[in-house]
Amino acid sequence: MDPRGRIAVVTGAAGGIGGALVQALLDADAELVVATDLRESAIATGDRIVAAALDVGDEAATIALVDEVEMAHGPIDLWFANAGLAVGGGADAPDELWANQWRVNVMAHVYAARALLPGWIERGEGHLVTTASMAGILTSLGDGVYAATKHAAVGFAEWMAITHADQGIKVSCICPGAVDTAMLRGAVGDATKAAAIIGGGEVLSPEEAAARVIAAVIDDEFLIYTHPELKTFVERKAGDTGRWIRGMSRLWGRSQQLLD
Repeated sequence: MDPRGRIAVVTGAAGGIGGALVQALLDADAELVVATDLRESAIATGDRIVAAALDVGDEAATIALVDEVEMAHGPIDLWFANAGLAVGGGADAPDELWANQWRVNVMAHVYAARALLPGWIERGEGHLVTTASMAGILTSLGDGVYAATKHAAVGFAEWMAITHADQGIKVSCICPGAVDTAMLRGAVGDATKAAAIIGGGEVLSPEEAAARVIAAVIDDEFLIYTHPELKTFVERKAGDTGRWIRGMSRLWGRSQQLLD
């Protein structure tokens, strides 16, 4: 969907890829961008931007925001479910940690779909853009909770794309590689080290990543790679999963040395 003249909502818009998406949508001549995050005060302001507080893991709040935006400004055309949470952990992580990441990384996408689909189906158009991760196609070394929830995010987006295609609904799923965000730096403390672990190319600025995302949304691409090189990793995994797992296991060992 071309953003020109459209109303878009971006969650997790206080910085990183979300903040860059807001500006990229404005640059693409969107009519209005509703930028949301947990704290409205953390969101950049400007012409054609409406800032709003939103806990994406709260379904009632999501429904209320959709209603408020559409009553005040008109139908929402694009929803960028970009907010995400990564706090580490594996099988031994407490249930609360698993539940929090499930709520933000997966159910937030479900809540947005529930709120938007009736109107989109009636109008015969709408575009849901979810942010997953390469962790949702490959894995996330050292973070089983993130990997599992992002796999679920990719699966839900894929199901949405298949199920609602004949109703005019478009779905895209962003799978970022190494983008210089607070989340990436928080994982290992250094964006360059994180990129070396992830592989697939250089560290991108959020602005460059957002520009690539918007171009792919305009082309109605489903899987959106910020780093096209990562397609090779996906193909290798599909071609020989056992070999890929053995290779990733060796990479995990080397990454521990790198972090040390």
